[in-house]
Amino acid sequence: MMIAKKASKWPVKWVTAGIALAAIGGAAVSAQYRDRGGEEPAYEVVTSDDEFELRKYAPMIVAEVTHTGDRRRASGQSFRRLAAYIFAQDRPGRETGEAGASIAMTAPVIQERVIQESVDQNQQIAMTAPVLQEETEAGAWRMRFVMPSRFTVETLPKPPSDITLTEVSSRRVAAVRFNGFASNGDWAVMEAMLLEWIAQQELTVVGGAEYASYDAPRVPGPLRRNEVMFEVAAE
Repeated sequence: MMIAKKASKWPVKWVTAGIALAAIGGAAVSAQYRDRGGEEPAYEVVTSDDEFELRKYAPMIVAEVTHTGDRRRASGQSFRRLAAYIFAQDRPGRETGEAGASIAMTAPVIQERVIQESVDQNQQIAMTAPVLQEETEAGAWRMRFVMPSRFTVETLPKPPSDITLTEVSSRRVAAVRFNGFASNGDWAVMEAMLLEWIAQQELTVVGGAEYASYDAPRVPGPLRRNEVMFEVAAE
């Protein structure tokens, strides 16, 4: 594994994650998958190099919202707003019973930091992952929930005025995977490692860093799946 080859660059908790995972056992592994959403965005792996991958994602639809503040605070505010939409707690028509049922959540949840530059409406929508969050200006972050693939912009329930439905085109993405309860420092370390790998592959970054979390809060740290991702230019 890459951890063995480049152990000096990895925090101890990532080097020992495999040992901890084995100790926790099969019951915890089952709990991890029970906590994850049933659908993930569709992609094909173009290149695989230990924890690093180059992927080609299919087009997707996201629901997005922006909040200001530090990343964690903005993340909490944005997550609650988007959850209120997909779970039909805050939508136009809710008072009259026309808002529709909840949408199933997918995995992962993605936070993206960047420098600014017909279905029955009463039908339940599954929540997808990831949730995406990006920094659109100093202290402002945009978070995205990926919508289930069976929906279009026209067939999704109408969102509140502060939430936007956006179609994301097919794209190539470089990603690195790690375990644990990711702190800001953890994301920064993995982001730097991914940028180094991207340079080695002679790829060109065209977007900001995206932070993807695949698991619910109660999943133990060694079992958690996190990823840093960058969109890269097409060949």
